Amino acid sequence: MNPRHVRSPFREAVVDLDAVRDNVASIASTVAPAGVMAVVKADAYGHGAVRVARAALAGGADRLGVADLDEALALRDAGIEAPVLAWLHDPAARFDAAIAHDIDLGASSLAQLESMADAAASVGRVANVHLKLDTGLSRNGILRGDWDDVVARAATLEAEGRVRIRGLFSHLANASPAEDAAQLSTFLDGVAAAERAGLAPEVRHLASTAAALRMPEARLDMVRIGIGIYGVPPFGDGTTAADLGLTPAMTLRGRIAAVRRVEPGTGASYGYTWRAPHPTTLALVPLGYADGVPRQASGRAEVVIGGTRHRIAGRVAMDQFLVDVGETEVAVGDDVVLFGDPAGGAPSAEEWGDAADTIGYEIVTRIGPRVPRTHVGGA
Repeated sequence: MNPRHVRSPFREAVVDLDAVRDNVASIASTVAPAGVMAVVKADAYGHGAVRVARAALAGGADRLGVADLDEALALRDAGIEAPVLAWLHDPAARFDAAIAHDIDLGASSLAQLESMADAAASVGRVANVHLKLDTGLSRNGILRGDWDDVVARAATLEAEGRVRIRGLFSHLANASPAEDAAQLSTFLDGVAAAERAGLAPEVRHLASTAAALRMPEARLDMVRIGIGIYGVPPFGDGTTAADLGLTPAMTLRGRIAAVRRVEPGTGASYGYTWRAPHPTTLALVPLGYADGVPRQASGRAEVVIGGTRHRIAGRVAMDQFLVDVGETEVAVGDDVVLFGDPAGGAPSAEEWGDAADTIGYEIVTRIGPRVPRTHVGGA
C-alpha cells in the first residue's frame, strides 16, 4: 500500500513509549553511577505524564520530577508510587495532601520550609524536603546570604522529626562552560554549609540533560533528565538526537483536508505574504496555532507528504495552514508529518524551532489539547 494513503486521524501526536524508555536507559548508562530523575512536568513536555512516567521508570529512572503539586498528585492518583519531587509552589500552597501522599517538596525559602514543617505536623508525618539553592540562575531558590540560617533551621526541624532533608539541588543556566563551572562551585559551597549544620541529604542534584551529557563533574548523586527523555537535543548547536544516541518520541501528523491548483500570482492565506510564483498545487493541512503550530514558522517550516518535503505557503492560521507541493501528486486524505524522527525523513522538532525562532522544547510542549495523543509501545 502506498504509505501516503494509510489513514491517520485528522490530527494526531504519536508518542513512542519505547523511545522514551530507551532514551532514559541510554542516558542512565552514560551518567552511572549517578541516579536519574525523569522530569515529567507540563504533562511530560506535552507527551502525556502518566504514560511517560511509567516508560521512564521502566528505562531505569529512580525518581520523577514535576513543577507543581497538582502534577505530583496526578501521578499518585494514577497509582505511581515512585519518589516524586515537586519544586515550584503557589505562595498560597498547602502542603498537607502532598505530604500525606509521600511527595517530596522543593523548598526555595525559609518561609516555605516552615510551612512544610507545619503541614507535616498537621498530618502526623515527616515532610521529605529538597532544599533548592540559588547558585546564579536568579529564579527561585534560597539566596546565598540566607543559606546558613536556612540549613541551621532545617537541622533543627529534622531533629524534631518534622522534616527530613532528602536532597539539595540547584539549576544551571547553561550559559557557558565557565559559568556552569562557577555555579557548580557555588553549589558545592552550599553543600558544605549544609553538612556543617549537620545535614546529610541522600541526593545532591544540579545537572539537567545538557550538563548530564557534557559536564560529568556536575552529575553528583543524581541528574534531572527532561528534554532528553523525549529525544530532543538540548544544545542548540546542530547536535542531533542521533548524535546523542536518542530517538525523538513525538511525531505530529495530520491529513490533507483539501487540494487545489492555482495560477501564478494567486495569494494564499492571510495578508497574501505568499503568492504563487508559477502554476502550482496547494494542500490544506488542518492544524494551526490553536494546536500549537507556531505562526512564527509561516513560510519557513517544512512538512513531509508521501516521503517528500514541502514548505508552508503563507501564514499559519488558527486551525490550518497551506503547503506548496508544486507538481507532486497529492490527494485529500494523504498523511502529512510536521515533525518526528529525522531517521525516517521527518523534520525534527529542532528544525521547527529554528523556523519559529525558538527551541525544540517549546515545539513539543506547546502542542494543544485538541490534538489527541496516541501512545504506542511500552509495557
